[in-house]
Amino acid sequence: MPSRLPSSARLRRFLVVPVALAGLALAGCAGGAGGDDASDPDALVVYNAQHEQLTEEWADAFTAETGIDVVLRNGDDSELANQLVQEGKASKADVFLTENSPAMSLVEGADLFAPVAPSALALVPEQFRPASGLWTGIAARSTVLVYNPELISESELPASLLDLADAQWTGKWGAAPAKADFQAIVSAVLATQGEDGARDWLDGMAENAVEYRNNIVTMKAVNAGEVPMGIIYHYYWFRDQDAAAEDSAGTKLHYFGNQDPGAFVSISGGGVLKNAPHADEAQQFLAFIAGEQGQKILGEGYSFEYPVASDVAAKPELPPLAELDAPVIDPSTLNGPAVIELMTEAGLL
Repeated sequence: MPSRLPSSARLRRFLVVPVALAGLALAGCAGGAGGDDASDPDALVVYNAQHEQLTEEWADAFTAETGIDVVLRNGDDSELANQLVQEGKASKADVFLTENSPAMSLVEGADLFAPVAPSALALVPEQFRPASGLWTGIAARSTVLVYNPELISESELPASLLDLADAQWTGKWGAAPAKADFQAIVSAVLATQGEDGARDWLDGMAENAVEYRNNIVTMKAVNAGEVPMGIIYHYYWFRDQDAAAEDSAGTKLHYFGNQDPGAFVSISGGGVLKNAPHADEAQQFLAFIAGEQGQKILGEGYSFEYPVASDVAAKPELPPLAELDAPVIDPSTLNGPAVIELMTEAGLL
């Protein structure tokens, strides 16, 4: 479909609507935030679980280039994935963006994605997209162990994420089990260790780990000396270091490597819904994100996530993805519902 020229009459507007309100809007209920935007028949609707600032930057640049309005419905991975499954073919969503792969797998499993255009898939190396071709990677983040060298030396660190289930680490590490980021890491444990192995590890975690609200709070706790170690994603630490390092000055990062589950690299995904009202524009938007301009917005911006497409380099402060020696896992096989069931069984949710 030809691109439309930018127009002052077609300024892109963001719609930040909690999932519950989004459901009301889709059911035709008047009122609530963003009602005018929801009625714009030409706007591209993106269900966005990626960081809002990053997706807003993508949408701004896309609109400037094509004149296509973009409306964002923001939420987290599991909220929006379950919303899409609930809405099914009646959904008004055109594009789904996530922070982690399990939410993409859930929507793929419900047969709600259209194939990604081959020209967009060709921008992304095979290791950063599912074999199905029904969605693609748009960014990556690495699992790391953040530790406080005043409390534990590098030589004393566990060799594997799996070791943290041992009794010797009771009360010595923290994590945020209620967040989608950590649940994606557990999905890697499940994929590499099987159900029995994942259950055993989660039982050990329930005994040993100190639970925090999110990755940032976990990092702060390590920095403050509450616990010697924490499991987080890398970019929280690099962002803080790039600012005033208020929450990380007393910490260092350890990469497990060796294809350990603790070296898991989570793929942020993007896909076009099978019943998207604006399918052509949706494919354009996804190709824009995976293209050079979109990946530079990611790689050069505030996020400190890894670009995965169009040969765009990550920030020089980051260790190269190829040197992280992450476990090789097809992201479409990550089983979010099974992870939730196992974590609930272990008393972590």
